[in-house]
Formats: sequence, C-alpha cells, structure tokens
Amino acid sequence: MSLRLSTVILPVDRWHEGGRATWQRAEELGFHAAYTYDHLSWRTFRDGPWFGALPTLTAAAGATERLRLGTMVTSPNFRHPVTLAKELISLDDVSGGRITLGIGAGGNGFDATALGQQPWTPRERADRFAEFTALLDRLLTEDAVSQQGTFYSAEEARNIPGCVQRPRLPFAVAATGPRGLRLAARHGQAWVTTGDPKLYEEGTPEQSDAALRGQLDRLGAACAEAGRDVDGMEKILLTGFTPERSGPLESLDAFVDFAGRHQELGFTELVVHWPIADSDFAADHAVFEKIATEAPAQLATAG
Repeated sequence: MSLRLSTVILPVDRWHEGGRATWQRAEELGFHAAYTYDHLSWRTFRDGPWFGALPTLTAAAGATERLRLGTMVTSPNFRHPVTLAKELISLDDVSGGRITLGIGAGGNGFDATALGQQPWTPRERADRFAEFTALLDRLLTEDAVSQQGTFYSAEEARNIPGCVQRPRLPFAVAATGPRGLRLAARHGQAWVTTGDPKLYEEGTPEQSDAALRGQLDRLGAACAEAGRDVDGMEKILLTGFTPERSGPLESLDAFVDFAGRHQELGFTELVVHWPIADSDFAADHAVFEKIATEAPAQLATAG
C-alpha cells in the first residue's frame, strides 16, 4: 500500500485572515487530506485564537474540491453522539463525501473540565469511548436509533438521509491500549497513533520504531480476533510526537528518510503539522512545501 501524505491545520487563524488560504493551499500542494484538532483549546495555544473544528471543516469543504477533510481527533470530552452525528452527516453532505472522522478517547487537557465536570479516570474514559463510538456508528448508519446506555442514550434519533459515503463516513480510531485497539478493529476503517508518549522526551528513533512495530502487531492481533484482515485498514501516524519531533521537516532528505522508515513499518499515511511560527510546530515553510510536493514521488520510487 502506497504512503499518503496529509497535513493537520490547527484552527488558529481567522477564516478571512489566512484560514481559507491555508486550506486551499493544502489542496494545491497535493496533500491527501487536511485535518484539524477538535478541541475547545489546546496546550500552549489556550490563550490565543482557537476556532471550532466542525465549522472550520464546513468552511474548508466550501473552499476546496478534492482534499479529504477530517478531525484529528474528536473525543467524548465535550461531544454527544446524537448531536455529533447530525453535524457529521451535514458536513459529509456539504463536502460531497470527503469527511473522515478521527476519533479518540480524549485526555485530561482543558476539554476534560471545560463543561464543569471532574476529569474522568482512564477507565471511565475507555468505557465512555467504547459506548460513544458504538452508538455513533449506529447513528450514522441507521435512519432512527433508540438506545439506553450507561453514559449516552438516544431516543428515536433521526438521521435521514444519512451520509453521502456509504454505509457511513470512515472512522480513524486513535488507540494504543488493548481496549482501544479492539474498538479500532471493530469500528475503524483506519487506525491512528502518535507513537509512544513515554519516548518523546528521551527516547531514540530506534526505540520509537520498536514501539510502533509493537502497536502494529497488537492491532493485527485485534483485527484477527475481530475476524478482519488488518491489511485492509489504513494505518495513520500523526507526526511531531515521536523522539524526532520536528526534525523530519528540516529538509526533504530528512523527511524522506523518516517517512521511508515508517512506510516499511506498515504505515499508509503520515500527517504533518502545518507550520505555525513561534510554536512547537514552527518550520521553514519553503521546506515544508518542498516536502509536500516532492516527497511522495521519492517515496513511491523507493517503495
């Protein structure tokens, strides 16, 4: 399976002051997809501009024609499956069937308490994620859904006409633990990882590769248990959180080396952050565009 190159555009620019132009440029550069973070605020960007993911994607759908669009990732922290399903069906329609839903369990960031709740324990997050994903799957594939859950319920929730993409828009499930990987195997058309967070500060690229290989092996086992072929699932690496950090974006050669290693591991899509000055995602924009336009051909030749 060939390696696709995508980008993630953080929603930090006003639409008419650079936002629209960035999404259009992502399409011009030939990226397979452009995603955005679905948070209420995020880390060092908390005290600056930050716009909503789904309105941003709706605007991007109207400003582009071919680029796939999606979240990287949505979580139950401030979403409910019933209202999210309605918005996703609308977004899939506006985009002409170009939406991928990246979905994960969420964490203990600002989203975890923004609605006034106490942060969930890791176990409760996993429990909620499983119930959230299964109900969302039903809501996006059935015209009417009634279900009483421990955390999420629906009563005659109607979603007509459903998604443009059939039977529904694809899920890219972010997971590394056993329960999450089983969820990905059951509901995901793609799997997402950022690597092993324990290796980010002091790990080596070799340790990171070994950790990712282990995650891929466990994904394969989860798919086998679910009775599906792991080869049919897209494997997505959201870059910037491995020990290499932003190093692969320093030159075309550095990126091709990084991407080639991960292609050999079995990844089918790499997602790079659109450069943002004075942040963890700062990068030379000319080099970034060179990578976007030239790396895919080099990787295809190498593969």
